Amino acid sequence: MNFQSADRKLTPIAEALPELLASLPRTVETEEVPLRVAVGRILGTDVLAGIDVPPYANSAMDGYAVRAAEFSKERVFPVSQRIAAGELGDALNSGSVARIFTGAPLPLGADAVVMQENVEPSSEGVRILQSVQPSENVRAAGEDIKTGQLLFKQGRRLYPQDIGVLASVGLSQIAVRRRLRVALLVTGNELTLPGTPLGPGKIYNSNNFTLHALLSNLCAEVIETEVVEDDYEATRSVLMRAAEEADAIVSTGGVSVGEEDHVKAAVDSLGGLDLWKLAIKPGKPFASGKVCGKQFFGLPGNPVSAFVTFVLLVRPALLSMQGTSRVFPGWLDVPVGFAIDRSGERQEYLRVCLQEDGDGNAFLERFDNQSSGVGVSLSFADGLAVVPPHTAVSVGDKLKFLPFSELV
Repeated sequence: MNFQSADRKLTPIAEALPELLASLPRTVETEEVPLRVAVGRILGTDVLAGIDVPPYANSAMDGYAVRAAEFSKERVFPVSQRIAAGELGDALNSGSVARIFTGAPLPLGADAVVMQENVEPSSEGVRILQSVQPSENVRAAGEDIKTGQLLFKQGRRLYPQDIGVLASVGLSQIAVRRRLRVALLVTGNELTLPGTPLGPGKIYNSNNFTLHALLSNLCAEVIETEVVEDDYEATRSVLMRAAEEADAIVSTGGVSVGEEDHVKAAVDSLGGLDLWKLAIKPGKPFASGKVCGKQFFGLPGNPVSAFVTFVLLVRPALLSMQGTSRVFPGWLDVPVGFAIDRSGERQEYLRVCLQEDGDGNAFLERFDNQSSGVGVSLSFADGLAVVPPHTAVSVGDKLKFLPFSELV
């Protein structure tokens, strides 16, 4: 399907995104990286556990290791040994208990641990005050992970908690998909880099920094290019150089239909666009296609539009290119504290803040100014509320809420 014509009907994101994902190239190369720097990377292979976790039965708390069958409130048990974490005790003598600490291996012959609060010391040992069952307060060998167990499948994006799981089975290196090389282009004669004086008619180039940060969160290798002038030949030349170095190109600005918007025409000359004019607000002038065989994403120039189209379209696309199994964000249905008479023909993504009423119930409040040029609204917000086309919203209605924690 091709949506290059500006006269074509706006394309709903629910139609555009699956088609976009289906057209993407996939990276297959992997590299070994230290576990400490693997968070956020995409697993390149299935991971099986090489050991049991824990590798031995151990105490779940400070107390006394016992034979449960020998329990008697009338009996005083001598303490035959003391076992700390990291130490290996002797076999437990019948009729005795062992002082044991959290994480210490259970001695041979013991089958339960009595917490120290349920023991009364005496001059001859200890008296157990409550009955105890076999396996009570004991972490069995392999209770967490068993040898040969599939921990994670290839394509999983590693979270901090996953790093701990991999470390628990003794891994110090892990095979991950190589980083995507993404060229970042920003177009516009009006743009000036922060740190330099702002001349007449100029604005600071915020999109470059926002997109660089978003790409870094995806563990991409960002290839910076100079700000591209609003000129067809200059735009075409930079695109060609970017395609030689990168797996994907992300551009902001120049994808609309104004006389100074040259990105669309330059991409068409070097490959072509497959998507154009999406039914979303903000972010209608989004473009996707190929430049010399490399994936291209053209984002609008307004800061909110660039951000929204990146998190809704580019982020899942880049994750998909690395073969990850989860590319779509999680969401919640949350009541709203505002009203809308009726939305337009485009699906709207409102910047909203998660609030709490006097009874502790969550609700969404929107930023007053929803203009696509008000970048500070993104910092105010906790996420985006989705308003379907031609929909009226009343206070208390529930909208789909996409937290930024799922989008960035």
